[in-house]
Amino acid sequence: MTANVSSAQPASSLPSPLHAVVADDFDAVNRTIVAQLNSKVPLVETIGQYITESGGKRLRPLLALLAARALNYTGDKHIPLATLIEFMHTSTLLHDDVVDESHMRRGKKTANDAWGNAPSVLVGDFLYARSFQMMVDVGSMRIMAILSGATCVIAEGEVQQLTNIGNPSVSEDDYFETILGKTAMLFEAASHSGAVLAEATPEQEQALRYYGRYLGLAFQLIDDLLDYQGDAEAMGKNVGDDLAEGKPTLPLIHAMEQGTPEQAKLIRQVIRDGGLEQLDAVLDIIHATGALDYTRARAEEMADKALLQLELLPESPYRDSMAKLARLAVDRQT
Repeated sequence: MTANVSSAQPASSLPSPLHAVVADDFDAVNRTIVAQLNSKVPLVETIGQYITESGGKRLRPLLALLAARALNYTGDKHIPLATLIEFMHTSTLLHDDVVDESHMRRGKKTANDAWGNAPSVLVGDFLYARSFQMMVDVGSMRIMAILSGATCVIAEGEVQQLTNIGNPSVSEDDYFETILGKTAMLFEAASHSGAVLAEATPEQEQALRYYGRYLGLAFQLIDDLLDYQGDAEAMGKNVGDDLAEGKPTLPLIHAMEQGTPEQAKLIRQVIRDGGLEQLDAVLDIIHATGALDYTRARAEEMADKALLQLELLPESPYRDSMAKLARLAVDRQT
């Protein structure tokens, strides 16, 4: 199914310095998003436009564009590739918000809060289906294998996170395995598929694959850190949301490992029970045990590993933007 690219584009997708080097490509992606949201069912378009115009940075499609351009790709298949990756990501957001019973994302009502769970799930299914239609347009069985495989891993990661809720015995290794699946895998698939599209050498392909993986891990680590020290208005969600849901993220895991038996017992109980009644006590323990500093250090470690992968790429503005993205992963506040 080949898209007819419309002239409109999501108003929220304003260019940033990171996007500037692929500004024309990014504009084409935005137009393709609008075109591919076309449906004979009005509610599909309404919810699809609502979620895609909700102010996200579109980092995953950006990765696909940068990876391809960094290896001197001159074709046009990177546009549908980047678009379908954004649709895959948007679908997971719609499904996640239903599973988590979320009411706010990026400072706006979630789609499930505005329209209900059933329409959100079904529009998420539509976006997944559309993304696979667009994979056919890209015309690469290897890319289809990468992205379809990533879809399975992402789903497994989401299920694993669900089973981890309320479980204070989740280890640090378990945590990293979960975030690799639920978050880092789509980053990895984006940079990896961009490399395959550009016919990278085996060494470059592997480097871009791991660049995306480490970048995604760094982003999730900082997300989990910000849940305990971020600004609610800037983040578009409430501080302590993970604690309220009983999610055993790295700040809590480290605090339990480093705290006194009494401190560990309190956190274990809060993870089991969920809620925010003990938020202040948990924050005190997190700060006393250096859990946020430790989480940031692990994020910086992942970002440094991502930067090392870029040494196999030729010097270019695209590589420079990828390096800036790795630094942004740990320096951001939202």
